[in-house]
Amino acid sequence: MVSECQSACTFSHSQLLHSGAVLSALQTMAFFTHQVIRGLSSSAVRNAAIKHVTIIGGGQMGAGIAQVAATTGHSVVLVDTNEEILKKSAKGIEGSLKRVVKKKFADKPDAGAEFIAKVMANVSISTDAASVVGSTDLVLEAIVENLKIKQGLFGALDKVAPAHTIFASNTSSLPITDIASSTSRLDRFGGLHFFNPVPMMKLVEVIGTSATSQETFDSLLTFSKALGKTPVSCKDTPGFIVNRLLVPYMMEAIRLHERGHGSKEDIDIAMKLGAGYPMGPFELLDYVGLDTAKFIMDGWVEKDPDNPLMQPSEMLNKLVAEGKFGKKTGEGFYKYK
Repeated sequence: MVSECQSACTFSHSQLLHSGAVLSALQTMAFFTHQVIRGLSSSAVRNAAIKHVTIIGGGQMGAGIAQVAATTGHSVVLVDTNEEILKKSAKGIEGSLKRVVKKKFADKPDAGAEFIAKVMANVSISTDAASVVGSTDLVLEAIVENLKIKQGLFGALDKVAPAHTIFASNTSSLPITDIASSTSRLDRFGGLHFFNPVPMMKLVEVIGTSATSQETFDSLLTFSKALGKTPVSCKDTPGFIVNRLLVPYMMEAIRLHERGHGSKEDIDIAMKLGAGYPMGPFELLDYVGLDTAKFIMDGWVEKDPDNPLMQPSEMLNKLVAEGKFGKKTGEGFYKYK
């Protein structure tokens, strides 16, 4: 390239002006150089690391994601419509960090206090999502599992978020494609499904739709790894990977019990001791929430009514109707004090 430049520089000014071939070559070179620079600039923008994160939803899942992101050096804004929920979330994050410090900095209290202060400095809270997405790289939603509410949220934020901002949903059961349909950034929309409790669970399901660009998908994979998680790539199918296998398993355990083929206690013990699972299916259902399990199944039945793995359970429906959702209400399949 240096030798070629030196050769070009030997032309006199008049020669350059009167040589159509040289002018054409220079014009072509200039156009090519401009396109390369433009392409490199666009690529740099597309592949820029996610540093600023806006998390919508101050519940247990949203707060957990905020904690992990802040701990790994990301600037995080946690958003909810309720100021009290946000204060509770911030307090919960700090309490969780204190438990980490007890193990990680047992003999170094000053270092532990510095660690907590540094992480908490990365977290801010807001009740106005539209006002805080102006400089964010990623908007991640962790709100109620309601399609219309999620669509309304993203539809509104799509109008104010920068063009480069990636949108993602933490939904465990709703189609990412349906949620994304309310926006004009289908290529910059994907799924990031975390597992509860987020600080402890290592897995993240990264979901791409048919419209998700490779750059977006790669950014979501890279972000997941930056959080210290292990990402797996998923298609936008019901339940993705984990819930697609786990929910039918739990539902079949209920049906087994409904048929009188095993008590819930014996089924739980069998799966813990025989399959090595840390929790039996009924214990897990109570932990996840019977209302959540029913919501997922109802959505799947609507999408695929003839699938035998996705049929509803009378026992589950009855417990939910009675307000017995599991551990969070004090009673589900088991009673909790």
